[in-house]
Amino acid sequence: MKAKPFDELLETLKGRFDKHQKRHPGLAWADVQAKLVANPAKLRSLAEMEASGGEPDVIAYDADAGEYLFVDCAAESPAGRRSLCYDRAALESRKEARPENSVLSLATAMGVELLTEQQYRDLQRLGEFDLKTSSWLETPAAIRKLGGAIFGDRRYDTVFVYHNGAPSYYAARGFRAALRV
Repeated sequence: MKAKPFDELLETLKGRFDKHQKRHPGLAWADVQAKLVANPAKLRSLAEMEASGGEPDVIAYDADAGEYLFVDCAAESPAGRRSLCYDRAALESRKEARPENSVLSLATAMGVELLTEQQYRDLQRLGEFDLKTSSWLETPAAIRKLGGAIFGDRRYDTVFVYHNGAPSYYAARGFRAALRV
């Protein structure tokens, strides 16, 4: 990334980090920034998350791996990543009305991963997310093999994880990304 966009992204991330201390108690921005500066490819992935409406922020630190976990913390599923079916096989199975892309293809291109069900539930402990939208989640192979995929949302003050056919897509369903730095 060029210096100016790089600096602007770091300022945006720092501002969000400072504003939402409850998401990452005990962590210091200087340590996070040092990891980001040392990993420009990860910074590019964060730029993709930000540009598509994800509002990424740190929600955990894995001391054993020495990695920070950034997750999309936008109130609703990122607007720039909606109306996608689950994966390439699901996309190609649609005979008509195909979406432009699939969740897994876009996540791979961005250099990020989908949230697991546990990561999604952990995120929901930090705030109320997906009150009007839903987010595709990493789907267990056994479910995907049978044609399904899972997604989550929050309704009635409860986090729900549901299933749908992997080829389905909706204007209000996107995906939240996770990035380890």
